[in-house]
Amino acid sequence: MSERKPGRLAVDIGGTFTDVALDLEGRLVTAKTLTTPAQPIEGVLNGIRSVVESAGISPSQIGTIIHGTTLASNALIERKGARTGFITTKGFRDILEIAYERRYDQYDLMIDKPEMLVGRDHCWTVAERMDATGAVISPLDEASLQPVIKEIRVQGIESVAVCLLHSYLNPAHERRVRDLLQAACPEVSVTLSSDVCPEIREYDRACTAIGNAYIKPLMSAYLTGLSGAIEDEGLEASLFIMTSGGGMTTLETAIQAPIRLVESGPSGGAILACQVAEQCGVEKVVAFDMGGTTAKLCLIENYKPHRSRQFEIARAARFIKGSGLPVRIPVIEMIEIGAGGGSIARIDALGRIAVGPDSASSDPGPVCYGKGGTLPTVTDSDLVLGYLDPDNFAEGRFRLDRSGAVNAVAEQIGAPLGFEATVAAYGISQLVDESMANAARVHAAEWGQEVAGGTLIATGGNGPLHASRIANKTGIDRVIIPRSPGVGSAIGFLSAPVSYEIIRSLYCRPSAFDVDAVSQLIADMEAEARGIVRAGARDGELDERRVAFMRYDGQGHELEVAVPTGPVTAETGEVLRRNFEDMYLEMFGRLVPGVDIEIINWAFVAATKSTPPAAASLPTETRDAPPSGEAKVYSRRDEAMITIATFTRADLAVGDRVQGPALIAEAQTTTLVDHGFEAVIDTAENIVITRIG
Repeated sequence: MSERKPGRLAVDIGGTFTDVALDLEGRLVTAKTLTTPAQPIEGVLNGIRSVVESAGISPSQIGTIIHGTTLASNALIERKGARTGFITTKGFRDILEIAYERRYDQYDLMIDKPEMLVGRDHCWTVAERMDATGAVISPLDEASLQPVIKEIRVQGIESVAVCLLHSYLNPAHERRVRDLLQAACPEVSVTLSSDVCPEIREYDRACTAIGNAYIKPLMSAYLTGLSGAIEDEGLEASLFIMTSGGGMTTLETAIQAPIRLVESGPSGGAILACQVAEQCGVEKVVAFDMGGTTAKLCLIENYKPHRSRQFEIARAARFIKGSGLPVRIPVIEMIEIGAGGGSIARIDALGRIAVGPDSASSDPGPVCYGKGGTLPTVTDSDLVLGYLDPDNFAEGRFRLDRSGAVNAVAEQIGAPLGFEATVAAYGISQLVDESMANAARVHAAEWGQEVAGGTLIATGGNGPLHASRIANKTGIDRVIIPRSPGVGSAIGFLSAPVSYEIIRSLYCRPSAFDVDAVSQLIADMEAEARGIVRAGARDGELDERRVAFMRYDGQGHELEVAVPTGPVTAETGEVLRRNFEDMYLEMFGRLVPGVDIEIINWAFVAATKSTPPAAASLPTETRDAPPSGEAKVYSRRDEAMITIATFTRADLAVGDRVQGPALIAEAQTTTLVDHGFEAVIDTAENIVITRIG
């Protein structure tokens, strides 16, 4: 019998810090180390070594490692992927240029289109053709591929995406192209659209395949290298990779489809927020995760995050849908802005303070890190305002240089505007808080909701420090800070299920329901999804879900309608029709008479079951907690530095109450209880901050 290994470890690489959380059967040990951008694996190993040492265990006691990273998304955004080529059906070479045949902003005469990952000179075609049923109209002319192979060699192409017309129904021609390419150029990586996105809509399918091809060599090398480095470190652990949809998958699956990892890091904070929401019985929540480089916001309803089937890479206009490159993958729907602790502040051309989206990251980092940074950041402003303790930052790994931060803010922000350093720092802080508050309002409005009066769950190294200020700006009445929020995404990983979602296109109408075709399709999807999940979780019951994407004939968007469990029969089509009409009526208030309904895509999701968290509540009796010290912070109300009480979170017990303004410090972050709020420690040791004035 193999030795039981109780340790489960999670690692989240961010733009500034690498967070690690180790769960030893209920005992949680965490660490926060600087990310090493040139060698990200080294930052992972530093974090693992830190928690192993703190826990006092041997690396061999860790049985599972769960990893999330922003490496894939950064490579796409910064255009640091492989030299990529694109092959499509003859006559469709310009599919990337044509896109949706519309402008994302029709009133902008100087519109910027998203920068393509593949230039037109690296787009090639082959002679072949399938029809809309998957039947072959023209067989693949293999001779037409030979000039393409020659160009691939001459141009030094490292990775190729193949997207042939209607290949989602019949992938035979794509697979033959792959075989010929690999035989002629074995060193070139090949991605098929029928593998990564077997769905209708050729532009989206092409962009998804290209995105996967662009990052596949980089991610394959990184993930393979990480696996080897972990083994060399003495960890004989199973390695799982977080996906954008909030589940984890096997190393092999992640290497083949790295496009599913583009939002793997941010998904962890949303998972933790869902758990805390269920724990506290809060059904409508804004999850807020502010790290060193970006801030992420996600809406949660009934303890589940909003999800989407489409994600846009590198938008030309940050808040305008359609301005980026679409990839069709399962993602947790969130809005992400360049507003982290390392976001750089400057004076713009109009003489205004501007913050982000560029970041000082971990190298050189903010000025106060003392590592060569010269540009003032949000962290520098927070230090100038007195919110951070220079001697106890990031587990005390290094001392912050307050005088350096003061000088940088004063010279580069204050002097041009005629302000002293504290007023300039306050301006930076107010601007970044308003940016995040506005992002929350816009994101909620897009879903037909509002955030005022709701609950904010804050995580990340900077989230707790800015949360109550954002609550003030948005009218949110309650803020919850969970345990160890500074490494919230990593802790969220520990709760993630092993899961996989598959979508396939099969055109069908409920009025002419093809039982055999639908039954075979669902059976194939079930087998594939279960196989991937079982590769990572051999035992235990699975949560499974079947979905049909339905619309009225001619509409451009579909509704996700649950497919009944059990065998597919003729009655299934009628049930789907009724379910679609019920959902459509609820959403839009009326049906469309005389128009038939069509089913475009089908999905199957398999996931390991999650254990609900134990319920938490606020104690009926509370008491004023004794402060551990005091700090001088800038007050705009008083236009001066004032003295407020500080508390150490580890010293606070269930029922302790803290009146704002006050600071609650812990190893990896600091929580600000703003003026007009009070905080109480609940029965799960969450900090629950409530508006009182």
